Amino acid sequence: MNKLNVSLSPHVKNKDSVPKIMYGVIIALIPALLVSVYFFGLDALRVQAIAIVSCILFEWLIQKFLIKGQNTIPDGSAALTGMLLAFNVPANLPWWIMVIGALVAIGVGKMSFGGLGKNPFNPALVGRVFMLISFPVQMTSWPKVSVLNFTGIDAATGATPLAIMKEGLANGEKVSDIMNSMPTSLVDMMTGQMGGSLGEISAIALLIGGIYMLWKKIITIHIPLSIFASIVLFTGIMNLINPGAYAGPAFHLLTGGVMLGAIFMATDMVTSPMSKKGMWIYGIGIGVITVAIRVWGAYPEGISFAILIMNGFVPLINNSMKPKLFGVVKEKK
Repeated sequence: MNKLNVSLSPHVKNKDSVPKIMYGVIIALIPALLVSVYFFGLDALRVQAIAIVSCILFEWLIQKFLIKGQNTIPDGSAALTGMLLAFNVPANLPWWIMVIGALVAIGVGKMSFGGLGKNPFNPALVGRVFMLISFPVQMTSWPKVSVLNFTGIDAATGATPLAIMKEGLANGEKVSDIMNSMPTSLVDMMTGQMGGSLGEISAIALLIGGIYMLWKKIITIHIPLSIFASIVLFTGIMNLINPGAYAGPAFHLLTGGVMLGAIFMATDMVTSPMSKKGMWIYGIGIGVITVAIRVWGAYPEGISFAILIMNGFVPLINNSMKPKLFGVVKEKK
């Protein structure tokens, strides 16, 4: 009797393959990588190199000596995890913390579940959240941007726009006063002239990468659009109710990791819903949780936690959004 062997997800109904998709995402990240090098210099490349090499090395070691399975390094998933992990940390992060984060991302977030296609949570975000909780000082010491400084970033650090807003509101200041005193404008936030993680500082570069992935049909518009729409709606309503206490939609969209998370992290095929309706529910959940953490939580940022929380709901969403089977007639009671 002939048996059918079903491969691991993601399952794609066209000529695409896992390596083609992974390297397509890597190509889409190049604009954001170039911006990070432009503003943070060689330290951006240092962090990227450590993260990528560490992720590839740990995946190879775990496969060879623990799982003893087929070598999956050539598919590009480990390299992509390293690249995304580096995009979620400051450029001055000590190398040993980056290595620990890579070990957690690959060892705990990916390989402990059996490898690509079996992990319920985004591996890069697992590593990022672990580092944020374990090394909060190093993970929130943001270097000041310095254009084309290839001798290394300046030792001086500065707060991100989100942290400035969070602290100002806690001190009883109004949103308009905080925005007027902030060293970065909305235009600066679009181009990357602000403090933050490597991959989150330039909304324009991330949008270019997102458009490329839409063109190549690596992702669909549903998840990013639902995240953006829910953030705009949620923050817009609060801003209309009390403009002195809540920042407007533009500020929330352009600061922190919303662009990076919505376009590159939440759209991971393995950890996101399969149906279009499920994608909308998933994206709206991420947007609402992100704003809730930013406004009422202890952290100024919330996109990483929001994506991981909604990753946990994906099996439930998929189970409740199953398409109707062709040819199956529902029996009448």
